[in-house]
Amino acid sequence: MGRLRGCLWLTAGIVTALLAAFVGYVSLSRATVRQAGEEEAVSPRVSVVVAAQAVPVRAALAAADLQLKEFPVETVPEGAFREVSAAEGKITLVDLYPGEIVVAQRLLDPNVIAADGRQALIVADDQVLMAMPAEDLLSKAGVLKPGDHVDLLFSFDFPANRGPEAQAKNATTGAAAEDKQEKVTFNLLQNVIIAGVVGGPQQKASGMGGAVASATGNSGEAVAPKAILITISPQDALVLKQMRDSGAILDLVLRAPNAEQPFVTEPVDVDYIIKRYRIPVGVER
Repeated sequence: MGRLRGCLWLTAGIVTALLAAFVGYVSLSRATVRQAGEEEAVSPRVSVVVAAQAVPVRAALAAADLQLKEFPVETVPEGAFREVSAAEGKITLVDLYPGEIVVAQRLLDPNVIAADGRQALIVADDQVLMAMPAEDLLSKAGVLKPGDHVDLLFSFDFPANRGPEAQAKNATTGAAAEDKQEKVTFNLLQNVIIAGVVGGPQQKASGMGGAVASATGNSGEAVAPKAILITISPQDALVLKQMRDSGAILDLVLRAPNAEQPFVTEPVDVDYIIKRYRIPVGVER
């Protein structure tokens, strides 16, 4: 009987100890969670720029590649950007992954001019850097900035009596083959990336925030760009030089963000305009 009573007391003691340990564990866990929540609530947070998607090395950052995300201020690394516009247009020195905080140390600003006067640009191994005079209306308006994708449209005077059919007709009629010229407008190069924009005479050699074309001098007047820098293949560079040396008229057109697909276009001349808009010609009155 005494032994049974001793076992009961021992069992009750063990149960009481286990209950006390369980209550203590629950209380401690709740206190830890509460303390962590309070510390998280007290810790200030700040919005920084992160990669919205995977971005390869040597790519110019577009607005679609970036987004803002909040982090505790103590976890934000040095060089992090607070605004998307501050990182937009810069060139990646490494691959960026979705959600990664974008820092200045991993980017290159194509608008920064070094002490030797050279711009900080990255050119792929199979491309060359080419400068074009900023003489078209879009360039003069200061709209273009590094990282933009553009198409190059040209208008050029070709011989009107060109091709085998025209030559055969001229041989039959005895007409002169090289008298007339006909202007043709066509899309010469598509989806060309602007590597840099070189500013006007008021441009400072220290460095420029954002697009050079939108920089202002001490007088507050806009600085017109002098040249547009593009990266293209060596063969395309020769074609572009031939057109410029031949006096062709160039205009740049800006693509929408992420619009990198080839556009299907037809060269436009007088006959194209007449056929498309059904313009009556040769009507006697």
